[in-house]
Amino acid sequence: MGKTIMTVDDSASVRQMVSFTLKNAGYDVIEAVDGKDGLAKLTSSVGMVITDLNMPNMDGIEFIKQVRTNAQFKFIPIIMLTTESQAGKKQDGKAAGATGWVVKPFNPEQLLAVVQKLLR
Repeated sequence: MGKTIMTVDDSASVRQMVSFTLKNAGYDVIEAVDGKDGLAKLTSSVGMVITDLNMPNMDGIEFIKQVRTNAQFKFIPIIMLTTESQAGKKQDGKAAGATGWVVKPFNPEQLLAVVQKLLR
């Protein structure tokens, strides 16, 4: 059985595309609609998180900060998948604890390459 990856995005179509891409590569996927939902669904089986930046209720930066406060998830890979490509936003994500950054619209092969590199 593959590793479990959580995708957190307020866009149902993006969640579906990420989920489809990862499931086809053998991963289990948990979907969450925003940071609050992601925190509620985060379990010990999750080995990686892919999160959007701009979401209602709790954005990606705050979500990552909250995840990193839990010792169990302090070192799991977190990829930001977002339309934001500004250096300042990337720095905010990195400071919060993001491991990688993929800009939307993404190529499924590109996303899988980043996922496989970080899960080694």
